[in-house]
Amino acid sequence: ALINNSALDNCVFLGVEEKNSLYEDGDICVKGAIICILYKYSCTMTFAIKEINQRSDLLPQLKLGYHIRDSCDDIPVALRALLSFNSSNLGCAAVYRTVSPVIIGDASSGISMALLRSLGSFRIPLVSYFASCSCLSDQREFPTFMRTMPSDAFQIRALARLVSYFGWTWVGVIGVESDYARFAIQLFLQESVQYGVCAAYTHFYPVTLSQQALDKLLNMASSKVIINFSGESEMQGILKEIGRWNITGLQWIASEAWATATLLWEKFGDLLTGTLGFAIRRADVIPGLEEHLTSLRPSDIHKSGFLAEFWEETFNCRLNGSVNSHSHGVGNYLDRLPCKGTESLDDVYSPYSDVTQLRVSYNVYKAVYLVAHALQDMSDCKGGKGPFSNGTCADPKHFKPWQASRSVCSDSCPPGSRVARRKGEPICCFDCVPCAEGEVSNETDSLECTRCSEDTWPNRARDLCIPKTIEYLSYHELMGIMLCVVSVLGACISLSILAIFFMYKDTPLVRANNMELSFLLLVFLAVCFLVGLLFIGEPSDWLCRIRYPAFGISVALCISCLLAKTAVVLMAFRSTLPGSNVMKWFGPNQQRASVFLGTAVQVIICLIWLLTSPPHANSNTDYHSATIIMECVTGSEVCFWCVLGYIGILACMCFLMAFLARKLPDNFNEAKFITFSMLIFFAVWITFIPVYVSTAGKYTVAVHIFAILASAFGLLFCIFAPKCYIIILKPEKNSKKHIMQRDLIALLDVTVQ
Repeated sequence: ALINNSALDNCVFLGVEEKNSLYEDGDICVKGAIICILYKYSCTMTFAIKEINQRSDLLPQLKLGYHIRDSCDDIPVALRALLSFNSSNLGCAAVYRTVSPVIIGDASSGISMALLRSLGSFRIPLVSYFASCSCLSDQREFPTFMRTMPSDAFQIRALARLVSYFGWTWVGVIGVESDYARFAIQLFLQESVQYGVCAAYTHFYPVTLSQQALDKLLNMASSKVIINFSGESEMQGILKEIGRWNITGLQWIASEAWATATLLWEKFGDLLTGTLGFAIRRADVIPGLEEHLTSLRPSDIHKSGFLAEFWEETFNCRLNGSVNSHSHGVGNYLDRLPCKGTESLDDVYSPYSDVTQLRVSYNVYKAVYLVAHALQDMSDCKGGKGPFSNGTCADPKHFKPWQASRSVCSDSCPPGSRVARRKGEPICCFDCVPCAEGEVSNETDSLECTRCSEDTWPNRARDLCIPKTIEYLSYHELMGIMLCVVSVLGACISLSILAIFFMYKDTPLVRANNMELSFLLLVFLAVCFLVGLLFIGEPSDWLCRIRYPAFGISVALCISCLLAKTAVVLMAFRSTLPGSNVMKWFGPNQQRASVFLGTAVQVIICLIWLLTSPPHANSNTDYHSATIIMECVTGSEVCFWCVLGYIGILACMCFLMAFLARKLPDNFNEAKFITFSMLIFFAVWITFIPVYVSTAGKYTVAVHIFAILASAFGLLFCIFAPKCYIIILKPEKNSKKHIMQRDLIALLDVTVQ
């Protein structure tokens, strides 16, 4: 039906809610049992428009008009109706019609979604008065959607608490095959878990209930408590079948779509005893609406086939020239008496004229006023302070459809932010505050942000918790690969030098520099290089407990060998003096014993460490909240610094003895190289301490490995590089005669001094 009431057509109403056993007559599809209610919604809209047009304080310079189309609760019909009056706006090759830049409707969530997707690129706002699906709250997918009906998210939360309150933990959940029921049941299953409520079964039944579908539904009813998400007509079919099967004792939980359905209570009151549910908010009164509804007279009914059928069904009579050939009431339509023309709505009860339960009608009324206030905001807009580009305003008489959509005190807060109320202002006025660090919100206009779990972190948009980045020094990253290569290279060089010394073990140069201690030192240096590999890779408890003791003991072995070599140099020099027999107290056995004795103290410290408070793997989120740093914590800081401190004591003793032996004969000039190696050792580890303390994560581990490698390379090259040079490149100097000459000259110099 097309009602063109004004030259300026600004509002469109789409909206029959039900679809079951319907018929088509042009663009009109109705069901007799609810035709009064459906017509009541459209009349409420026309009343609101008439009321606004008569007001002097709201849109005084603008008059609203409307088109009315019946969607028949069918997507193709709704889209056809939409195109029929919006074709010029959508660019269709059709007869020109006045553009309707705002749509009020549809009652169905599924149809509203279809219309919004069809209108998406044209940004035509749609205001629904009955579509409650929570899916429509997604402002990214449906940016031009608004509604005067609460989202199902609130109803579902209340239903879950209601069921939990009565101790019903085993409930059946059913719903009509629709977007409304699918999303509602999904939300309920998620919410009910928090209250310990379990679903005995979930089932979706078709809109048109066949006998087979009813039998399948009722055979599933293993729970006495049933929640049903459907409309009035589907519930009516279910109750008819329950009555036929004589099933009693069911506890129904009603969704808002049928919780206040008067027709159901009148016909199936005995089956619905004890039914619980939450109703749509009711308006106490809309002044003037009742008079407007009952002002319909017989002379008005020929304006529309919709009105004619409404009149025939209300008074059970037949109009002359009526196109209606269907009877939705009692008896055959052709057997009805002709309408007298004196009928009055004041003389009969009808859901149409009943204003004691203004629920959906009130939503329709508010939807019209929502559009009116949006247009009023356009009228009040001042140039330079408008909401559009460069502060421009829209012309309320010639505006684009999209300019009528966020006309609000505050724009919606997108996901990733929350609503912050402005003190002293209405609740519609608020600021959007980004979620705090570690929190997200995935809904539009979220009142609060949700903190992510310990192992997740918000993405950049702060609308989704994603797994935190796990950080540790890996073999697969460049820094880990380089350190691994250098460690292996250092071990290979040490073993290569060991092989060279072994090949030339009978030469004077190798024998004169304490061959056995040199072999031990090279082996321990190779181990020290390989210890660096224990610091690479994902930490685990066992790896952490091996890592630190292996480091402490391997370095202690190297320094103990150097200490023994330096001591041998001093003792050897003392033994050349007349009457000295020092070397018999510091032979090979004593040298080996001194190495392992010096290391034994470190072993004891490490054992105490492992037995009291051993190192262990830890997930650290304190340094960077978005990153989980996998690290080895020392367990006992005292033991860790005791290990380092003991290494420092050995190094100081070695440096002191090497310094004292620096002026001995050239044959014993190994003490000079030990002195240089100890200086490098001190420089590395003194630098290591502040850097180690100030870094975090994989960089701390890298610093530790670098210190180990740098000090090991310092020992390796300072002590053994000069010897390898002579052995390989200057073999003529590696002779007993040459060494003896140098020793004699050096000994005389020392004696004279």
